Amino acid sequence: MTGPASDRLAVERRRVRSFVCREGRLTTGQARALETLWPRYGVDPGDAPFDRAALFGRCARVTLEIGFGSGESLARQAEQAPEQDFIGIEVHRPGVGHLLVEMERRGLENIRIFDRDAVEVLERCILPASLDAVQIFFPDPWHKKRHHKRRLIQPDFVRLLASRLRPDGLLHIATDWDDYAAHVQAVMGVEDGGFRPEGPQPLPARPERRPETRFERRGLRLGHRVHDFLFRRRG
Repeated sequence: MTGPASDRLAVERRRVRSFVCREGRLTTGQARALETLWPRYGVDPGDAPFDRAALFGRCARVTLEIGFGSGESLARQAEQAPEQDFIGIEVHRPGVGHLLVEMERRGLENIRIFDRDAVEVLERCILPASLDAVQIFFPDPWHKKRHHKRRLIQPDFVRLLASRLRPDGLLHIATDWDDYAAHVQAVMGVEDGGFRPEGPQPLPARPERRPETRFERRGLRLGHRVHDFLFRRRG
């Protein structure tokens, strides 16, 4: 294969992924939810950015969560703010299935889900300045130094996030690893990243808007300290 298609494939193969797709085992309920609910709430990236009004049937405040895990915190946020809309990105199919189960159980209609790489979704599916908030809670810390390049929070990725957030839009990052917290501070401290800090960094306590997550509870049991960072896109 030659030409533009082969060039695009080569770029995709070279791109460093910020995740390892561990499929895991689907429960019966998750498998059923993926089969019956994904056609309604799942979004497949197309050739053009999605139409927010068509996707949700309204124009409301939109929050994007990258790597929602089991989806428990995203479901709670959507339940507590029915006047807002939420987009979740997660490549782990059991996590996607679990969120769909929770959406059905709670009667949620204000979440849509992508199961693709976050960079692909942001570049292909999200219009510039169309998001009100982005949240990244407990991303993979990639402990080994040779794997630090796989960390999601990187200068190029931060600039991409800034381009998709409206002016004064919110970026919320949380981690329970001290080393990753230092990494976030270093990356976000670069002037051309497009963000300014919202209050002290990290915050002295978990913001009320962020529900406690399963990863957070596990980290706390291990004696980890949780770091929350809030940033605003510069106008």
